[in-house]
Amino acid sequence: MRALWPLCLALGAAAAAAGGGGRPSPERSAVWGPGLRAAAALPARYFYVQAVDAQGLRFTSSPGENAFQVKITAPEEQFTRVGVQVLDRKDGSFLVRYRMYASYKSLRIEVKTGDKHVAKSPYILKGPIYHENCDCPQEESSAWLEEMNCPQTIPQIQRDLANFPTVDPDKIAKEIPQRFGQRQSLCHYTIKDNEVYIKTYGEHVGFRIFMDAILLSLTRKVKMPDVEFFVNLGDWPLEKRKPPQNLHPIFSWCGSSESKDIVMPTYDLTDSVLETMGRVSLDMMSVQANTGPSWEDKNTTAFWRGRDSRKERLELVKLSRKYPEIIDAAFTNFFFFKHDESLYGPIVKHISFFDFFKYKYQINIDGTVAAYRLPYLLAGNSVVLKQDSIYYEHFYNELQPWKHYIPFKSDLSDLLEKLQWAKDHDEEAKNIAKSGQEFARNNLMGDHIFCYYFKLFQEYASLQVSEPKIRDGMEKVQQPDDDLFPCTCHRKKVQ
Repeated sequence: MRALWPLCLALGAAAAAAGGGGRPSPERSAVWGPGLRAAAALPARYFYVQAVDAQGLRFTSSPGENAFQVKITAPEEQFTRVGVQVLDRKDGSFLVRYRMYASYKSLRIEVKTGDKHVAKSPYILKGPIYHENCDCPQEESSAWLEEMNCPQTIPQIQRDLANFPTVDPDKIAKEIPQRFGQRQSLCHYTIKDNEVYIKTYGEHVGFRIFMDAILLSLTRKVKMPDVEFFVNLGDWPLEKRKPPQNLHPIFSWCGSSESKDIVMPTYDLTDSVLETMGRVSLDMMSVQANTGPSWEDKNTTAFWRGRDSRKERLELVKLSRKYPEIIDAAFTNFFFFKHDESLYGPIVKHISFFDFFKYKYQINIDGTVAAYRLPYLLAGNSVVLKQDSIYYEHFYNELQPWKHYIPFKSDLSDLLEKLQWAKDHDEEAKNIAKSGQEFARNNLMGDHIFCYYFKLFQEYASLQVSEPKIRDGMEKVQQPDDDLFPCTCHRKKVQ
């Protein structure tokens, strides 16, 4: 979506192959990112610090996890309720994230090394600066898109919506429940005057909490278009018809080459963005500070853990038992198939996802649909070997095989060959791991996820040929009311 490095830093960094002896220079080190913009509201805001030495060469390994100190205060308040973490990415850069638990008129962000301010520190954010639970939407969507630095277009959205030149809310409100309502778990949403309404179909609708949460979060931040749509809460994409049959627009967390569903970021990635520095420990920021040993010090066995949700996973574990020095793959639980211990070995204990990165080669293999761990695997500094698949998440079509990951056939017939290639071409494999990591950092952070959702609903809304309505049986989805620190919205209320 957009480059991570400020241009001035990128130009000065070219000579820094070995990079960074001694201490970081407070004047030459760089600080940048959306967390330095007051209006770029996210559940957890973030910015970057890059260590650069006195000669202008950027560090390519850690100058020490305590090289930089960050302090965030609200100058006009007695207490500042902000949680701050400085995450060492071990490549000379740091990710600073902070979560506000109250809103403030202004914030002062100090970044120091030793007792000296770094770059243009202190950074003064002139507010008001709203925390996540503050219901104060920006009325002008164009202003919000600019504040969030969202891209003009997102190719996957264009591809998905190309199947639907027009959308008739009155028509789909009748036809989709008739076609899918009895057999599937669906949510019928209407956003009207920036309020969210829902009607559910099917027995298993617990996963609506993820969709409710992102829609409420969006409507607290920006005036959403009036829009009416259906969300599939199940794993599998639903719309299997092919033109000229009457296609129905169904929003799903996973797409496939055999269906026409409109993909969104997965519920897992969505939840991790909303709950960063909250109740989740695995998210796109925390993983960047937990990528294991350096490339050269990683275990050279390929690694996989998971459940038995696909036949190829059974084959992978059998392959591992045949070639244990090449692949370490094991099941953490059995659910779909009969557990034959003589074939698949014993069930093993779960290990921390961060411990995956002790291994140089990560195997990504489908579960019931796409394996939703891929964003986190890419964000590490191991190389991902990804199974060819009909399934995809919202970002897969922007990934390039041999640039961001090493592909292998869906039946695993060439997996050993691809692993051998990676071992024989260590420098190329390391570069693929680095490119995959850069992709994740530049395209899968919280602001990218919010941009994707908003652009999707905005462009979908523009296809509607009749007015979205609050239908019979719909209930209003209420904003959370348990906020300890209510905010005062300085914008006039959305009409």
